[in-house]
Amino acid sequence: MTEAAVEYQLAQIRRGAVEIIDERELADKLRSGRPLRVKAGFDPTAPDLHLGHTVLLQKLKHFQDLGHTVIFLIGDFTGMIGDPTGKSETRRALTREEVLANAETYKRQVFKILDPARTEVAFNSTWMDQMGAADFVRLCSHYTVARMLERDDFHKRFVGEQPISIHEFLYPLAQGYDSVALRADVELGGTDQKFNLLMGRYLQREYGQAPQTILTMPLLEGLDGVQKMSKSLGNYVGIDEPPAAMFGKLMSISDGLMWRYYELLSDRSLEAVAALRSAVEAGEVHPKTAKEELAEEIVARFHGRQAAEAAREEFSAVFGGGAVPADIPEYQVASGAVLADVLAASGVCASKAEAKRLCKQHAVAIDGRREEDFGFVFPPGSFVLKVGKKRFLKVVSR
Repeated sequence: MTEAAVEYQLAQIRRGAVEIIDERELADKLRSGRPLRVKAGFDPTAPDLHLGHTVLLQKLKHFQDLGHTVIFLIGDFTGMIGDPTGKSETRRALTREEVLANAETYKRQVFKILDPARTEVAFNSTWMDQMGAADFVRLCSHYTVARMLERDDFHKRFVGEQPISIHEFLYPLAQGYDSVALRADVELGGTDQKFNLLMGRYLQREYGQAPQTILTMPLLEGLDGVQKMSKSLGNYVGIDEPPAAMFGKLMSISDGLMWRYYELLSDRSLEAVAALRSAVEAGEVHPKTAKEELAEEIVARFHGRQAAEAAREEFSAVFGGGAVPADIPEYQVASGAVLADVLAASGVCASKAEAKRLCKQHAVAIDGRREEDFGFVFPPGSFVLKVGKKRFLKVVSR
């Protein structure tokens, strides 16, 4: 491969990356001209993926578009151990049945980004289940407890006298051995996975292989722009969510966070993103338009162009023209239910106190009419509640 081609590939690979260990080694691997084996592992600990997971998938796609071999590794073995990264206590181990059920949904979801014809799907149980007790003891002999306790989360738990189960030490060793079994040239992971990724590089040397290049990607901030995207925090966009819901969530991010999403999630070139940002900052393009284009691109990736365009039109109608979304949730109550109670119990408001405050602030409407009385009693019938600009609920009173 020519130097110009190597530099072009490095530029694509660097996009959004936090760290490459070691970039000189990676350049040498690219110069060889052979397709590199590029691995990213996902433990199927939950049945669905969100946009935070797709940061790695997008980077895998970059490698795939550059002609390299992408390995989507499903950690059905390591998933039963549970990754201790960032955990302050031992996490519950999943059953084989739970892991395999989740793995099936992963395979379906990732091919909305990766080309299935050019993707190797591997399960680490393939080699880990073949290991006997003696083999596993030999694997463990390659690393020391002292080195393991240098890991930040283990160190904090050890100093704080919090329990660390022996099986948790096995997780980074098992993940590292995946790179040996797959003879990986490159492994991708989030910044929180650096210890595990380095373990793979270390074990490859121990087993006589050339060490893999490590590429760490940032943890995508959630919709709040502060904490990493997480389903447990409620700041996520699930890739299997309906188009309108996905579009609406993406439109809720801040203008500043939008450029972060463009860099990590969009297929636009960095030059095109920079040009769009300059146009927004110069007042030539409205930030809302730029955000709509981002939301439409992401929705189209998972649901198709037609669904994305429909979601954009519905969003404009609802939040620009006062229309009501087609798929608002329904909540059934007994006749005589009180407005504040309904808002809190349905989850539209976090508490009755918030419901009362929003009513006083004229932020609650029933069938298009502002309702200031939080003690409003629902008679029999069907009513559409609108809270603020984006929350809707259909109340059926019987």
